Amino acid sequence: MTEQTQTERAEVVTHTPVQDVALPGGAGTLALITLDNGFDHTKPNTFGEAGIAELTETVAGLRQRAEAGEIQAVAITGKPFIFAVGADLSGVPTVTKREQATQIAQAGHAAFASISDLPVPTFAFVNGAAMGGGVEIALACDYRTISAGVPALALPEVFLGLVPGWGGCYLLPRLIGPEAALKVIVENPLNMNRMLNGPSAFKLGIADTMFAPVDFLEKSIAWAASVVTGETTVERTPVTEDEGVWKAAADAARALADAKTSGKSPAPYRAIDLVEAARTSDRDTAFAAEDEALGDLLMGDELRAGLYSFDLVQKRAKRPAGAPDKSLARPVGKVGIVGAGLMASQLAMLFIRSLKVPVVMTDLDEERVARGVGYVHSEIDKSLEKGKITQDKANQLKGLITGSTSKEGFADADFVIEAVFEEMSVKKTVWAEVEAIVGPECVLASNTSSLSITEMAEDLQHPERVVGFHFFNPVAVMPLLEIIPGEKTDDAALATAFAVGKGLKKTCILVKDSASFITNRLLGRFMGEYSKIVDEGTPVEVADQGIAGLAPMPPFVLLGLVGPAIALHNSETLHRAFGDRFYVSPNLQKMVEMKKPGYYLWDSGKPVADPELLAAQVQPESPVELTAEQVRERVLGVLAEEVHLMLADGVAQAPMDIDLAMITGAGFQFWNGGLTPLLDREGVSEKVNGKRFLPAGVASVPA
Repeated sequence: MTEQTQTERAEVVTHTPVQDVALPGGAGTLALITLDNGFDHTKPNTFGEAGIAELTETVAGLRQRAEAGEIQAVAITGKPFIFAVGADLSGVPTVTKREQATQIAQAGHAAFASISDLPVPTFAFVNGAAMGGGVEIALACDYRTISAGVPALALPEVFLGLVPGWGGCYLLPRLIGPEAALKVIVENPLNMNRMLNGPSAFKLGIADTMFAPVDFLEKSIAWAASVVTGETTVERTPVTEDEGVWKAAADAARALADAKTSGKSPAPYRAIDLVEAARTSDRDTAFAAEDEALGDLLMGDELRAGLYSFDLVQKRAKRPAGAPDKSLARPVGKVGIVGAGLMASQLAMLFIRSLKVPVVMTDLDEERVARGVGYVHSEIDKSLEKGKITQDKANQLKGLITGSTSKEGFADADFVIEAVFEEMSVKKTVWAEVEAIVGPECVLASNTSSLSITEMAEDLQHPERVVGFHFFNPVAVMPLLEIIPGEKTDDAALATAFAVGKGLKKTCILVKDSASFITNRLLGRFMGEYSKIVDEGTPVEVADQGIAGLAPMPPFVLLGLVGPAIALHNSETLHRAFGDRFYVSPNLQKMVEMKKPGYYLWDSGKPVADPELLAAQVQPESPVELTAEQVRERVLGVLAEEVHLMLADGVAQAPMDIDLAMITGAGFQFWNGGLTPLLDREGVSEKVNGKRFLPAGVASVPA
């Protein structure tokens, strides 16, 4: 990066202080580098220009000491809870020339290679979260230990539109083999950025040994000493050089990339090529190829869109647009939940785990209540068995959950949420019963996915304390929480809802009270148009090819996860609200009538169209078969239209909130930028609406 860039963007430098440690057993001196940017774990270690320069200087000094016989080993560890999470990408928007991009790649390679080239054994003590360049600096060492408490280890670059470019595409496959390496480098990132934990990384062979967190550093140092003295010999499974094995792994990864991206993102394909070439390349050749790949991808729109997505999730999500002043929020010391089914039980678990306040569940009979409380207890027991919590903590959490067939326990609740059948009359009955019991300032939150909050509250004495609180399933996994005020919801109730959402560690987005809100409305338009295309005569396989790389999975696979009845309810709700823009598929209606769980059967582990459904399908009178390109154009066109209408009506505060909702609620890819940057990039926004959603240069390479 240029000197001007560095001045404009103050880098949070990850420093590399060195401490000499006497190795036990008279094995000599270990020089221990601790990666530390001077902040606590909320600001992880990253590698920027100045940090890489300091690391290079530190390692050069250690080389001199090693050659002089002053040290017998070098190790790298991180500050508490964090090893390192990769390159500092905050300066990427200022990279406007390819030469700058390749210089960044070359500097990282040179620094990490200097570690590999030290004349003494080198160790990585992976004590905490490690991603991207953090994993690659560990791979540059001769040996690795890992803490069983590491919560996340990943090479997530493909998720953002990059490749592991500081040695990962070369070193990892030569350590654990091409199939396992491509799982980490391509498969996991393309599956909503799946992470490994400490034990799973150790099982894959990324680390040589694993220790408990409590005395991790001490045991790692002792183990390093045993390696230095020869007492411990590290044995690794040899990686095959069979060309056929490497090609098969690469071909499987390309097939996955085709299914997930339809070739729309170059990053996974570049990564696969680099991994496949690692079989025969020498290090310098492989690193030069990574430099070239980074040079190309750093100048690509997919990376800029990926970083835009990352910025939304890391920054905008923490400051919800349009939310009231947080000082207006009232404290919540007790929560009531109406319902004890699966969704209500998941909510109860979330509330006690995150807020640590008493939660009382109610339902129509003792059996349902017992089942709901039992679910929460079983989830707590699972955490205990996995060592995530202590017995005392488990007992404390279990003590927070109670159940009853009476709502009298809500009398002193500050926040009551319902998770009952998605029918307006049912919701109104519930709130009338609850309002007769709770205090006037208790917030009433509806976990509705589509119904009007204004209508739900209109018959209550205090409609100002009713708010929509729409979670996404599974509750523990999906980050999004849509918060919807009714026409009479006051700022105190709304602020309390946002405070509770923050306490639950959810991405909270303010949404105008309108049918199906943001995410389900856009998914409804998407699924409706897709279904219409298929109903008109386009084969499912062609339709899937057309929208590959847009949603995280094919629509009919998603349908099976959501449930046909819920999908039909959403499409019918939207059709009633907005008319023929939202298509209600007669074949979806038949699916629900036949009580089918989805379009596919999964008996073989792979999706196979249900033959009974196929036989019962309504056939078009005049079939129209589109190409994959026509499918994509049509689906993107209706999405662009719907986004435009939603923004014009104030359903969302800005295009960024549309994107944040689709990323965190529907799993839309980071490298697309969610939705609106994709529509801008492919020219659909201007074609449909006459203008872009985002200014030029936002989520794209500046012209």
